[in-house]
Amino acid sequence: QVQVVESGGGSVQPGGSLRLSCVASPASSHAYEMAWYRQSPGKEREFVSIMRSDGTTDYAASVKGRFTISRSQDNAKNTVYLQMNSLKPEDTATYRCKTRRYGMDYWGEGTLVIISS
Repeated sequence: QVQVVESGGGSVQPGGSLRLSCVASPASSHAYEMAWYRQSPGKEREFVSIMRSDGTTDYAASVKGRFTISRSQDNAKNTVYLQMNSLKPEDTATYRCKTRRYGMDYWGEGTLVIISS
């Protein structure tokens, strides 16, 4: 059974930074696709960023230039990070990580990010 666990959320002031982590288990030497999504109360879930198996990345327009996704470089390529800089109040949301393995999507429960002064 694939499990996904996010961490690193918290409360910061506008302009601050946070780094989210997502660990998918079991560990694997294969670099599966992993992506971040977010959802605020009353809003639809929205795509944030993706790290594909081939190492290419993509970002939502709203976070491009501020967020950076990266993957752990050790043999267990099952961890991705989302470095979030220049945070804005509109970035407040629950951030969830998704990995795709064996043709199926597996989601974590999410980590809450609050941007407030």
